[in-house]
Amino acid sequence: MSQTAVRPAPPGAGGSGAPEPSRALAQLVVVAGAVVLLALAAHAGAILIVVVALIAMVMLHEFGHLVTAKWGHMKVTEYFLGFGPRLWSVRRGETEYGIKAIPAGGYVKILGMTSAEEVDPEDEPRTYRQQPFHNRLLVGVAGSAMHGVMAFILLWGLFAFIGAPQGNTVAIAGFSSFAHGVDPARAAGIRPGDVVVAIDGTRVVSADTLQRIVSHHAGTPVTVVVARGRGHHTVVVTPQADVAVRGANGRIGVVLTHPVQTSGPLRSLGDAGRQLGVAITGSVTGLGQVFSASGISSYVHELTNSHTASQASQHGTPRIQSIYGAARVAVQGARAGAYNLVWVLVNIIVFVGILNLFPMLPLDGGHVAIAVYERIRSRRGRMYHADVTKLTPVAYAFVLLLGFIVLSSLYLDIAHPLKNPFQ
Repeated sequence: MSQTAVRPAPPGAGGSGAPEPSRALAQLVVVAGAVVLLALAAHAGAILIVVVALIAMVMLHEFGHLVTAKWGHMKVTEYFLGFGPRLWSVRRGETEYGIKAIPAGGYVKILGMTSAEEVDPEDEPRTYRQQPFHNRLLVGVAGSAMHGVMAFILLWGLFAFIGAPQGNTVAIAGFSSFAHGVDPARAAGIRPGDVVVAIDGTRVVSADTLQRIVSHHAGTPVTVVVARGRGHHTVVVTPQADVAVRGANGRIGVVLTHPVQTSGPLRSLGDAGRQLGVAITGSVTGLGQVFSASGISSYVHELTNSHTASQASQHGTPRIQSIYGAARVAVQGARAGAYNLVWVLVNIIVFVGILNLFPMLPLDGGHVAIAVYERIRSRRGRMYHADVTKLTPVAYAFVLLLGFIVLSSLYLDIAHPLKNPFQ
């Protein structure tokens, strides 16, 4: 939610050289299409998906502010993707919607976000600062609330239509080749998609269970029960020591995975709600750990010690990540499958939504804190307006801190990227 003082250009403004809205939109569509084709040609479809998802997250966040502000009869003059020069815009009523040249976020312009902002006297009754407390509070939390809605919808779609891996079952994803001959599993009649139920009378609840028993039975037949379709099949497999693998024990030549199962549209509502709670709890806990004394000490140590940073990156030690680092993990998730991509995006969405409620300007949480403070100080019939100019030094210090975190985390993500969590 932005407080930029840029006023919308009147209809038709922009100079004689400015393209008409329809032509500008056509040009943007052509450029966007070219970018998509180049990404697909370069096999960068995963990157494209992540970029589009992050842009959608930003604009849906601002859409929450837009809708609640209009519902509260506030005057909203702009709703834009990006910053800088306008590339395309269209006016609908009193609001200008459009795209700007620097796609580094988005904003919605609501008049009178603070007591220090100068506003035309005619518009004063419709400013944010003149609205009842409940309307201002709603606008303040609407952006982060949209993050909850986005995450819930993604999780619901994941459980209802894509499916989630079942952690206590193991399935055959395919076969790995042996140096000589046909792999034992394929020769015994095991098929891709079979779910391993038991081996030699031991119930298989993890890949480790299957691998441990197989490794100790090189040259000795084992009985494997698999679920296939609606029935169970029993096969006898003789693990072999692959001569191409030095020191190898018994192997049957299978690639294992967890079978994916959908929950159905209705049951997925509950699953999505529970997993959203897990994501929220994890984000709050993670923020607490990162900004604890030990977390800050570890972060500073990584910044000042290259060896420590390299060790942390190799072990995947949790740390503050820049948008580049988060996007990199999301791309890795996309390449590892739809489930991993959705789960990474959900965690990014939830984390950003919670972080944005931190009670400090220019974050939404700062506006919420001011609204609550003004409500406490207001008396019946007289609305109190806090003097935000007194907060300016603190806000600038906070922005500098944010800038340091953004740049330092970007440095770590480029110089010492965390290992791929999906390998």
